[in-house]
Amino acid sequence: MFRYGELSERGDIMKNAKNVLISVVSVLSSWLGLLFVPMMLLVACNIIDYGTGLCAAKYRDETIKSYKSIRGITKKVCMWLLVAVGAMLDRLIIYAAEYAGLVLPLQFLVASVVAVWLIANEMISIFENMKDIGVPMPSFLKKLAANIKGQSEKAMDIEEGNDDEN
Repeated sequence: MFRYGELSERGDIMKNAKNVLISVVSVLSSWLGLLFVPMMLLVACNIIDYGTGLCAAKYRDETIKSYKSIRGITKKVCMWLLVAVGAMLDRLIIYAAEYAGLVLPLQFLVASVVAVWLIANEMISIFENMKDIGVPMPSFLKKLAANIKGQSEKAMDIEEGNDDEN
């Protein structure tokens, strides 16, 4: 049996944890703006992909090794850094546009497209993991994720200039 004091202490801990979580989410939301939702989706997909990958290893006759796990986590962190590099490119483009007297309406266009591409890629991996586990998979899900990935690539398809003129 719990005494009233113990329940009160647990309630205080939970209340403090909720307050910290709300504060962190609020700061991130304010700081990331439009990029907040794609980043949270990317983090959620990273966690799900990692978890389903660990579960699928058994069905693939693979052994789970700490080196491979660390490499997987490093890859996920690098995905976040890739979005950060996209955000830096966005800032550079906005800076150059302002210098030229132009006003661009979007703050995180490149970073958002990078995040969407990474999310679609993670979803494809999640579907593959679940298929290996034996979960029945509607065929349209993987096609839909691949389509989103392809559309995000097309959105930023930039033709390379001809360097022969120099």
